[in-house]
Amino acid sequence: MKAILALDQGTTSSRAILFAHDGSIIGVSQKEFTQHYPKPGWVEHDATEIWTTQLAVARDVLKQHNMDVSDIEAIGITNQRETTLVWDRATGEPIHNAIVWQDRRTAADCDALREAGHSDLVQKKTGLIIDAYFCATKLRWILDNVPGARTRAENGELAFGTIDSWLFWNLTGGKLHATDVTNASRTMLWNIHDGEWDNELLELFKVPKEVLPTVHPSSHIYGETESTLFGKPIPLGGAAGDQQSALFGQNCTQPGMAKNTYGTGCFMLMNIGEEAASSPSRLLTTVACWDGGKREYAYEGSIFIAGAIVQWLRDGLGIIQSSSEVESLAASVDDTDGVYLVPAFAGLGAPHWDAYARGILVGLTRGTTKAHIARAALEGIAFQVADVLDAMRKDSGVAIEELRVDGGAAANDLLMQFQADIIGARVVRPKIIETTAAGAAYVAGLATGFWKDNADIERIWETDRVFEPQMPAEEVAQRRRRWAAALERSKQWVEQEASAD
Repeated sequence: MKAILALDQGTTSSRAILFAHDGSIIGVSQKEFTQHYPKPGWVEHDATEIWTTQLAVARDVLKQHNMDVSDIEAIGITNQRETTLVWDRATGEPIHNAIVWQDRRTAADCDALREAGHSDLVQKKTGLIIDAYFCATKLRWILDNVPGARTRAENGELAFGTIDSWLFWNLTGGKLHATDVTNASRTMLWNIHDGEWDNELLELFKVPKEVLPTVHPSSHIYGETESTLFGKPIPLGGAAGDQQSALFGQNCTQPGMAKNTYGTGCFMLMNIGEEAASSPSRLLTTVACWDGGKREYAYEGSIFIAGAIVQWLRDGLGIIQSSSEVESLAASVDDTDGVYLVPAFAGLGAPHWDAYARGILVGLTRGTTKAHIARAALEGIAFQVADVLDAMRKDSGVAIEELRVDGGAAANDLLMQFQADIIGARVVRPKIIETTAAGAAYVAGLATGFWKDNADIERIWETDRVFEPQMPAEEVAQRRRRWAAALERSKQWVEQEASAD
């Protein structure tokens, strides 16, 4: 049986998933890796650990299901975006830990760039807001803070990449330094209109061109794996940043279709077609998966903390033993009893863009229990999604009456029903919620002819459940007013604390 191997390199784990031609999942292997927090607001990964875990799960899933390597049609890669890495071209060794997309160490640098009047230039060229979320200031930080790095970069001795580039490099034994358009569009260095690394942006962020990877379409034969890794070479058929991959995996290929992924963060993307329209509400304009034909774009709203709030309930507060317990605990009470949890642990993303916001828990009384806090945590995810959806509706002029959902927390029925209630639209969950990995499989399979075209893939997508809004409009409005009040209290918290000191 022929299959596609999707490598899903996420923020907290590396996974490998085998997809059959009918879109069904043959097998999954997953391995978590270490999160490093060297200072408050700093988040790093050991890139070598990322590679070793990713290779281990790829080999494991093949072994588990007795798959002959010759039956793997291609490998597709999807990855945590914006996480920034620099390595030595000669040795393949990273010169610093990977700086994760959640990391806020360059927030002050971004403030200075905005104050210097560069916001319009960056947004017009990249579709992005100047923020520490993206790669450019992270890359500059590495070049400025690792001894000798800038000189070595200018001499062509170092390579920069997002995690897809790092995997391509290692999968090919250092032969391939490449990325795809979706990952390039998240660096704040790539012009989304002309499809090139932008010299003006490289100068602004002080990034030498010598470190940059070659950019290819998402669906593209990049090369093949080093034969020693799996016993024989496997074609590398595609790559896409995780959220664009999920948009494609959800078959949101027509303008006006939207999806939301509930992972460590929450990411909503809406297909806006062939025009890279800017967003008055400060949503991002980003490149959608591309096969080399007409380039398509999407609006994106990025929420930094979603599923991570459940991990915090487990690891930080200890009120649940496993993440799966949160739904039953939250369902043990009828409502939050007035408790609101704004999970701004890493600042606020779209449409607020406040790097200095911090998490806040309000409305507590002596009657508050861990169940109320658990329910408020889930509702805090849904309220953030509603804020982004409002901005998309406003900027696009599209009503958005359906939201397709995926990611781990999409399996939580309580959350999905509340989500439908609070946005006033149906929430549609597919049978296969591994749409991020599915998107990577699809772009790779299209590159090799495993699937003929998009219509071939559309026939695979099936609905599992539809959640219809049920909450009365007056109650929705009242809850959203209270959420907005709590949200305001979380904003600019770090600056307020600093000025008080």
